[in-house]
Amino acid sequence: MPDVDEMKEAKNYYTDIPQKTEGFFLKGSNALDWGMKNRLARIFNPESGRTVMLAIDHGYFQGPTTGLERIDVNILPLVPYADTLMLTRGILRSIVPAATNKSIVLRVSGGTSILKELSNEEIAVDIEESVRLNVCAMAVQVFIGGEYEKQSIINMTRMVDLGTRYGIPTLAVTAVGKDMARDARYFRLACRICAELGAHYIKTYYIEKDLKP
Repeated sequence: MPDVDEMKEAKNYYTDIPQKTEGFFLKGSNALDWGMKNRLARIFNPESGRTVMLAIDHGYFQGPTTGLERIDVNILPLVPYADTLMLTRGILRSIVPAATNKSIVLRVSGGTSILKELSNEEIAVDIEESVRLNVCAMAVQVFIGGEYEKQSIINMTRMVDLGTRYGIPTLAVTAVGKDMARDARYFRLACRICAELGAHYIKTYYIEKDLKP
């Protein structure tokens, strides 16, 4: 409560101790706003800088996927071993308990199935849904080299702009078409483009050799 006038003669502001401002633990994220960094700190372990993501969003274009037919039976028992879940709003609302303390990455791009050209995606989820669902990040597929490469990149940059406005990070997911090589050269290209255009972090394939620039 406020000091009553003349009750205290002096206050101690510890002027001999410089105020500390800690840097953020994720590379390239120190200049982000507090809400953005707080969400990223729920996705990544602040001590290790790493995360274990359980991605179960495959049904958004594959339909009933082997191993994901019953999320409640096959996947929910695995949730305690993950740091973050990547999934669609349909599965999140219908199956994942609201009491979960795991961070949520919401799939927000879509529009095609395995029967058509997969790169022909658009933004399929409004930013207000991400706010309502209290997600920690939004996932957008980026098809570098795909038939609809430009559209997928614009999808990502739109979500970066919207996410920055509301303090929600955008995850760029590098997609590889059936005619594309899954090699270090391709992923260096794809990851660099996503980073240059503002993706807050990137989900890509593990390449054992030569991925680092």
